[in-house]
Amino acid sequence: MANSSSKILSIVLFLTLISQGRYSQCSLHDLSITQRQTGAKFEGKAEWSVTITNKCPCVQKNVILNCIGFQSAKTIDPSIFRRVSSQSCLVNAGQPVYADAIKFNYVWDHSFPLNPLSSEISCS
Repeated sequence: MANSSSKILSIVLFLTLISQGRYSQCSLHDLSITQRQTGAKFEGKAEWSVTITNKCPCVQKNVILNCIGFQSAKTIDPSIFRRVSSQSCLVNAGQPVYADAIKFNYVWDHSFPLNPLSSEISCS
């Protein structure tokens, strides 16, 4: 009986280590940021749709994007996307970004490169 209990314990421990290894491999590369023109115009400028998706099974919070030079002729809800310095912008007011996409639109003549700079990965 003790032998089968130790086998079960070993299997549980092994599976726990595997699952922790999978989750600890999350990184900024798991944040997908896509942009596309919506076709709409505002004050003669193109409207751009941004979708931010977390492909990691863990949440990422305090997501900061590189947004050097970012501008919009149309106001963006600051709880979704706001500048925190001349070079960086905060996503979702620092709240967790799950697998459900965060979306917002901005208006400018061209798109801006929005690349992840940092985040805090939280697995539970």
